Amino acid sequence: MLSIVIPTLNAEATLAATLHAVHAAAPPVLEVLVVDGGSTDQTRRVAADHGAVFVSSEPGRGRQLAMGAERAAGPWLLFLHADTVLPTEWADAVSRFITNDANQGRAAYFRLSFDDASGAARRVAGLANWRGEVWGLPYGDQGLLIHRDFYQEVGGFRADQALMEDVDIVRRIGPMRLKRLPYAVVTSGERYRRDGWWLRPARNLACLTLYMLGAPKAWVERLYR
Repeated sequence: MLSIVIPTLNAEATLAATLHAVHAAAPPVLEVLVVDGGSTDQTRRVAADHGAVFVSSEPGRGRQLAMGAERAAGPWLLFLHADTVLPTEWADAVSRFITNDANQGRAAYFRLSFDDASGAARRVAGLANWRGEVWGLPYGDQGLLIHRDFYQEVGGFRADQALMEDVDIVRRIGPMRLKRLPYAVVTSGERYRRDGWWLRPARNLACLTLYMLGAPKAWVERLYR
């Protein structure tokens, strides 16, 4: 059975679509946990309207994800962003993965696409998919499916990791133990539309480079924001 963990902070604008897609299929879902970092909007109401368990947390995505994993009851965990919509085929892809015993020591993620039909959006998604496939560095927007035992073996999400928590955990998993599922999630391109389809990826790459070089977390967070 599967527990889905969704970290939120003022996510009322996107959370409903995310939760609707979760329930649109017939997967082996045991529970959906919305782990909230102090929202002041209607995130709690949206979660309740869609039958999700609402968990309050201190803010910080690493901390929220770690708390969700701790509270989750299922042997399999799917970590999902609040602005990411699963494909209609997601339940089949997940079921195939989790019923293969060999995958208890592996993790999986989805291909990436944006809610934007522009060529720039397709290019950014293509580069992200290439990075995940070649470098073994998918981002949290693509979801992360992992067995609880393997999650604990690699050390899980780190509560002090407010940013780059996704990169941190997949580096510990390692590219040889990551599998890309054959379907694409649709994630919000709002940050890219706001900052620019060239500038935002450039800033993301700069953040990744600084992080990989061991720069202070404050530098990375300042550049990302």
